[in-house]
This record gives sequence, structure tokens and C-alpha cells, in this order.
Amino acid sequence: MKKLFHFDAPRDKCHCDATIKIAGGAKVLASPEHESDREFDPDQIRKFIRWHSTKRVILMLLSDCGAYGGLAAGFHDDADAEAVHHEPELHRAAANLRTATPGVEVQGYFVNFEGIWNAEIGIGNGFQEATAA
Repeated sequence: MKKLFHFDAPRDKCHCDATIKIAGGAKVLASPEHESDREFDPDQIRKFIRWHSTKRVILMLLSDCGAYGGLAAGFHDDADAEAVHHEPELHRAAANLRTATPGVEVQGYFVNFEGIWNAEIGIGNGFQEATAA
């Protein structure tokens, strides 16, 4: 194998400030294709938290995500409709994750081709207003 980067890191237990989720982002926590998927993800997150002393989970949904059918098929190329749809998805995902993993801090973001929008989970009306501006 060819070494690409060099760094010196301690070999004691790895501590991570946050974990970022899998392909499809928060969808599996908000609206999974199979109900069994809703438990698999939190189980993986709980393991990561236990192994790496993580206190925060960052949930992300990406514009044109294939898990939602993409922008064209899933939202008829309507970026505003996609953003409106994804905000409550992030809120649902966060609520489900908090129920499955009490005490974890959850942040949610929608990433499109213009920027990153904070869903302001638990605070209120996040990026809907920002995308309309």
C-alpha cells in the first residue's frame, strides 16, 4: 500500500467529538424503507458513542439524495419542495434518535448546492425560511 498522509496520533482510546451518519443520511431514522432499519442505525450510533466517548450526532440530508429518489424523480426538480420536505425529516430523525439514545446532542443539516442549512432541531423553523430568502 502507498501511504497518502502522515500524522502522529496517540494509540490510546480514540475520542471523537461527533459522529456523522451513513448513506441516505437521516432518512433511515425519519422514514426508513423497513422498520427494522430504524433500530439498526441507533444501535450503531450507541456503539460508536460507547467506543469513542462521542456526545454529539450530526444528521445530514443532501440535496439530490438517491435515497429519496433524487431531486428530479423525488421532487420534480423543485429545490424548494425538497428543502420543505427535508426539514421535518430531520426533526423526525432527531426525535427518533433522542428516544433511542437519551442524552445525546443531535444537530441536523440540509446540504444543497448553495450551502449548508441548519435545521435548528428543537428550536423551531430552521432552513425553510433561509431557502426562501
